[in-house]
Amino acid sequence: MIIRVRSPEGMHRVEVGLSDSLGVLLEKLAPLMKVPAADAIVLTRDAQGREILAEFEQSAVSLGLKHGDMLFANVAPSARPSEEPDSVKAAPRQSAMQVKQAAVDNELEKEDGLIKRKRDAKMCKHGANAMCEYCMPIEPYDAGYLEEHGIKHMSFHAYLRKTLAEHKIGGDISGALPVNMPLPLEEPEYRVKQHCVGGHAPWPAGICSKCQPSAITLQRQPFRMVDNVEFASADVVDTLLSFWRMSRCQRLGFMYGRYSRSADVPLGIKAEVEAVYEPRQAWEEDGVRVRVGTDELDAEMAHVDAVAARCGMEVVGMIFTDLTPAEEPNKVLYRRHADSYFLTSLECRLAAFMQAKYPNACRWARNGHFGSKFITCCVSGNQDGDIDITAWQLSNSAMAMQRADLMVPSSVPSKMCVQKPTDTRYVPDVFYRYTNEYNLPVTANAKPAFPVEYLLLTLTQGSPLTPNPAFRSTTPFVIENREHVHTVQTLGALKRHISSALQDPERLSVVLADFHLLVYLLGQGILGDAEAELVCRIVREPMEAVQLAQELMASGGWQTLVLMLNEASDGDLNAQPPSAGTSSTSTTQAPPPPSATPWACRHCTFENSASATSCEMCALPRD
Repeated sequence: MIIRVRSPEGMHRVEVGLSDSLGVLLEKLAPLMKVPAADAIVLTRDAQGREILAEFEQSAVSLGLKHGDMLFANVAPSARPSEEPDSVKAAPRQSAMQVKQAAVDNELEKEDGLIKRKRDAKMCKHGANAMCEYCMPIEPYDAGYLEEHGIKHMSFHAYLRKTLAEHKIGGDISGALPVNMPLPLEEPEYRVKQHCVGGHAPWPAGICSKCQPSAITLQRQPFRMVDNVEFASADVVDTLLSFWRMSRCQRLGFMYGRYSRSADVPLGIKAEVEAVYEPRQAWEEDGVRVRVGTDELDAEMAHVDAVAARCGMEVVGMIFTDLTPAEEPNKVLYRRHADSYFLTSLECRLAAFMQAKYPNACRWARNGHFGSKFITCCVSGNQDGDIDITAWQLSNSAMAMQRADLMVPSSVPSKMCVQKPTDTRYVPDVFYRYTNEYNLPVTANAKPAFPVEYLLLTLTQGSPLTPNPAFRSTTPFVIENREHVHTVQTLGALKRHISSALQDPERLSVVLADFHLLVYLLGQGILGDAEAELVCRIVREPMEAVQLAQELMASGGWQTLVLMLNEASDGDLNAQPPSAGTSSTSTTQAPPPPSATPWACRHCTFENSASATSCEMCALPRD
């Protein structure tokens, strides 16, 4: 039979047998279209390219093709010859096989995602073994189901199924992707395209309609990358809150854990938080200062990431406190609500920066990543005056605006400013939509500022009914980077913490299951790779923890550590600070010593002024 194929090269007539596969048809079509490889051809049933034929092994008859049928062919964008010189050719599209997705994404791709429904006693008129429109399974992105169950944002994998359905791609999506299939997901890009072939000088000397970004219209994102945040135990957050209770100052930490399936939302994902690491930071009563993006912080977090990876975990987000004591005892002020703000513009920009730093690998995206699973949690007061946690993510548009340097925080917490254009920064038109007092949709100019709510996505949070944390230690080790509240991680502190368990492998296996202890211990360089792996396996494999602890105690690196601990000083640098309940201001400063002469630090020998209560060089306390 003869199949007609219309392509940019013209009309082609291809003769194939009834039993010939689609791959044979493409091989015969390739020389007619002057394409070097058959897998570079995208074959569709319609001119709009909505229904793609990608079943290469099936015969023409099984695909429903008849004599005289017309198909439409085009060349995949990644296979088209570039008009640019070799020196400025853009990088090819990243292969879907080279993208290493998260394990939870691969697991969810194997599911059909259909929502099972029971037989409706009122509407269903059929028997028990039949099915109708009132009881048949529905898609995970069904608008009626989401509205009925109060789901404001569908899950990412439900959005992926909806996008694939719009591109006529269905069935099992966990297999290998055809080389010639155009990938459906693409992140927004608000930067000027480089290496434009429009015949003008490169930006900023020239620009045209092909390389300049389109206007931006901010609107609510219908999906979210993570649906729920689950803290392994109450101690995870309580450890962070202990700093505020001691000093009445705020604190920020990075959350470590893993991603898994969530049963609350169809094809949902939840972040299980096992520990919080507190980086070096300057703390105040109304906020914190973290040197984000510096080599110092990156080096510190690289070590923590490596320890977490050994424990089978990764960074899943950040958490910070915003607590102010109320006049009523044991209550805090309720400051974050719909009439004020949920996240400030400064916090939104920080969250967008961190999400862009940790992109989500996705084989369905053209550049190999789509969105981010990084989440932001805020610990603040609720309407009852109690301490509560809220979880947020920022939209893909917010990440794109941050990458393009289009937004800057304002002095009004609930407003984000749009950057002004410069010689090197192109700022497209930015709009946002809202409903006015007459209940009519209105499009407004976002310059100079717009509400931050257009960038936010809400997440749910909670804790399991039966906690089973990976870090099982009941006695916490000294928290890192808290020198100013008289808590310092030293070998002496490590000696006091584990000395009673050095001869008991069962107790040692519990004491070592502490994330803060592991980060400090593995950062000393005393244990080798083999011993470090044993220590982290105690966390990963709790059923074998006692046996692993026995192997660790017999290793040479651990015996070297025991010898160093025996020689460590028993001096306690972790003095108890004054109680914070007597004042709402910081209580970390002790009264000045009576001596009026300079004093030398007993840790680093730096000579300090008489009024200093801690060393100006190493920040350790005087006594």
